[in-house]
Amino acid sequence: MRILAAMSGGVDSAVAAARAVEAGHDVIGVHLALSRAGGTLRTGSRGCCTIEDAMDARRAADRLGIPFYVWDFSERFRDDVIDDFISEYKAGRTPNPCLRCNEKIKFAALLERALELGFDAVCTGHYATLVEGPGGLELHRASDAAKDQSYVLGVLNTEQLAHTYFPLGDTPSKALVRAEAEQRGLSVAQKPDSHDICFIPDGDTRGWLAEKVGAERGEILDRTGAVVGTHDGAHAFTVGQRRGLRLGVPAPDGKPRFVLEVRPVSNTVVVGPKEALAIAEISGERFSWAGAAPTASEFACEVQIRAHADPVPATAFVTDAGVRVVPDSPLDGVAPGQSAVLYVGTRVLGQFTIDRTVSAVPVGA
Repeated sequence: MRILAAMSGGVDSAVAAARAVEAGHDVIGVHLALSRAGGTLRTGSRGCCTIEDAMDARRAADRLGIPFYVWDFSERFRDDVIDDFISEYKAGRTPNPCLRCNEKIKFAALLERALELGFDAVCTGHYATLVEGPGGLELHRASDAAKDQSYVLGVLNTEQLAHTYFPLGDTPSKALVRAEAEQRGLSVAQKPDSHDICFIPDGDTRGWLAEKVGAERGEILDRTGAVVGTHDGAHAFTVGQRRGLRLGVPAPDGKPRFVLEVRPVSNTVVVGPKEALAIAEISGERFSWAGAAPTASEFACEVQIRAHADPVPATAFVTDAGVRVVPDSPLDGVAPGQSAVLYVGTRVLGQFTIDRTVSAVPVGA
């Protein structure tokens, strides 16, 4: 096959490209320039897609003896990921930019261009596996549960799965990938994994949002609507947050209070007891299936609401209007804007963006 290897400059994508070459495929490496800030440099393990990462990717491609290019996707990244991140926060939701990047950039914009240029598939260093099932190609969890990235790939559809290649999915551990990189003479063998949001490399999401969204003083309310404090901008708060509330009125029981809801229209934040973070039901209108869609409108599954959260047994209900999920036990601290990924065993069935949550603890209980 002709394969376009997306090379981020990290060890995973470098080893994935190496395995594609070793398997006899015709491989070309490409690094995506996602920022117009020409002087951006990496700081330790913070951020990704920097100048340093581009140079590391080039060195890996040279070592593998494959052609290498840098493609400027910064405008598309700004429109589909950064602007989406800002608008979601403005709307009081908590987005996942990594999942959106996979959906809009790596497996949409990049894959579209790859197919136009005659490539058969895009190769990445994601930890996930593809399995040919009775209804067609299926997306499954990786062998290494600690590195499994199937959650952030839940947005891929049938057509995209047909043109993806995940060489690392069956690798039992990240340590083995690093050891393989050492053996192959790849300079990124011990490079730290990136973390945090790539376009906020200093990790100060609150400060970054304050610049983009603006800060306006508002009220902090309890569940009854009583004012218990003030804030400098609702965008700085996320559901489940405890620190930084600076409440002027203590709770009657003296216990800590947590953010339960962010209301951007009124610029208010609602707080309450930890117990009220328990969610009995979630639903969303924006959904997609990773492979064949379920044949039943009601089915048992497991739902995962964060990349590294434990999956929870649940029942899903599907209609033309969206997906509703009722977990067997309450979910903790779910925020609108998060993605709920549905699994059946190790298989990723699909995903939806959470629009609505129902607390397991009614007001006054």
